Amino acid sequence: MKPNNQEFPAIMKEIPGSSSIHPFCMGTYDTNADMHARHFSSPFSGTIEDAVTGTASGVMGAFFDKYIKNNSVKDSLDLIVEQGHEIQKDGRAAVHISKKNDSYDVKITGNAV
Repeated sequence: MKPNNQEFPAIMKEIPGSSSIHPFCMGTYDTNADMHARHFSSPFSGTIEDAVTGTASGVMGAFFDKYIKNNSVKDSLDLIVEQGHEIQKDGRAAVHISKKNDSYDVKITGNAV
């Protein structure tokens, strides 16, 4: 998959100046990872693709519980999101979700170099 980042602002009209796309799937390279993601950057960012995107990984954690697990998580959930394989920058973000009623507290951790 090769993004055409220059087209993002025309397609994503609500916030054209900060348009980025974060596709993900449940198929992973690492059997210990829960999801695989890519982050195609806004054409204004100076990059084409991020190796690891913590903020987007955190959002994916809440999305995972609400839409993929159908709100099955009762108290907390720990996930590993892998990213960067396609650009030879293999990375991971650990996502911890705490949940009370329908409210999420999301924390992300990882190492950076």
